[in-house]
Amino acid sequence: MNDIGTQQAHQPVSRDTGEPDAPDLVACVRAATTAPSLHNSQPWRFRITPFEVDVYADPRRRLDVLDPTGRELLISVGAAVFTLRLAIRGAGYLSDLKLFPDATEPDLVARVSVRRPMAPTPAAEALIAAIPHRHTNRWPFARSVVPADAVERLADAARREGAVLTVANPVSRNAILGLSQEADRALRAKGRYRAELARWTSPHAGRRDGVPVTAIGPWDALEMLPIRDFGLLQPQLDRPAAQFEPYPTIMVLSTDGDTRRHWVNAGQALQRVLLTATWLNLATTPISQPVEVPGIRRLLSDGGAGKWAQIVLRVGYGRPATGTPRRPLAEVLVPDGSEQP
Repeated sequence: MNDIGTQQAHQPVSRDTGEPDAPDLVACVRAATTAPSLHNSQPWRFRITPFEVDVYADPRRRLDVLDPTGRELLISVGAAVFTLRLAIRGAGYLSDLKLFPDATEPDLVARVSVRRPMAPTPAAEALIAAIPHRHTNRWPFARSVVPADAVERLADAARREGAVLTVANPVSRNAILGLSQEADRALRAKGRYRAELARWTSPHAGRRDGVPVTAIGPWDALEMLPIRDFGLLQPQLDRPAAQFEPYPTIMVLSTDGDTRRHWVNAGQALQRVLLTATWLNLATTPISQPVEVPGIRRLLSDGGAGKWAQIVLRVGYGRPATGTPRRPLAEVLVPDGSEQP
């Protein structure tokens, strides 16, 4: 049972029914903007009406080299959609979710409607409390084993959003890391990739998107983990080298299809997993290089069984990580009544 809302159509809250006012949807959108996104590109826009929020993909923020199909863009938007639903639940309301509600607006990814009041469950409150603390962690993790019950909670979080989270055994882990390193080398060999990486690495204060220097993390001294090298084109950075954990916990998030709807649902599942991990005091690092090279992504998927790998995750216990900046609401809100570009 989904504890933050439903995806079926129900009657939303109406001022004419005597129900309490809808939650502060501006605050809910502000929470949604904390969702993770590829290179912190924040590829979303929102339109607020009294009892609904329309969530748009912003194609201007798609990464042409890494994400030519827009798959990772929609995963990012899906993560924002889940966070929006969760924020509405935290405000004491159920919500409805409709994906791609208007065929004439292909960038309109989701419509979230406020339903009747209902107090959030303890499980929802735990996820809500985790929202401001979730950060990608690119630092070494402790050499501690992630407990089996925590792994099962993460897998259950993915199931609740229609995805599958598989924990790699030692043999699979080594194979996945090897494929990830191969993908990373293939990407770094592309001049256009390096240029795109440089555009999204923030070298100066005041920028409200991209990956700032404070979030890049150290070099992997043994070059075992394919941590994205955001300092690749910044030789002036004095980055320390560090030894990362030799036996990381690696998980693969998959969906039972590979359509735009599956990509959005993968983003929702990813955010539920990440927030669950945060609540369990676990650190996480999305590893997307192996699913950004089509041939390697096929090796991680099981097309015959209809399972498509969407993201690889590294999970463990790590030092606190620095968050990344967020754009002001004025940049992501579409005025009600205006035409979405």
